[in-house]
Amino acid sequence: MAADTPLSDRLDDDDYPAYTMGRAAEMLGTTPGFLRAIGEARLITPLRSEGGHRRYSRYQLRIAARARELVDKGTPIEAACRIVILEDQLEEAQRINAEYRRAAKEGSGSSSSGSS
Repeated sequence: MAADTPLSDRLDDDDYPAYTMGRAAEMLGTTPGFLRAIGEARLITPLRSEGGHRRYSRYQLRIAARARELVDKGTPIEAACRIVILEDQLEEAQRINAEYRRAAKEGSGSSSSGSS
């Protein structure tokens, strides 16, 4: 995100990498090691600051929190990450499917007149 973007816009952006690893771990009630592990499992890929430090967005923290819930219930971390990835893919597929249904419904309503 460009440096000339107003601060208020960056604070409202779910994808803006606003949180350091330490702050993110604190917010999630976990350790930096947990964040590194879910990064290695490719659940989330933190952005890097100019100094090379990991930075996390609010969106990434929500995903990490879901993985932590599963791990806290006894799910192995690799399995928890896979579950969260599959849940996210399913949600996206359902959203796309709903859009196709809506478009098909709108399209069929206007083309049914005048075909005798």
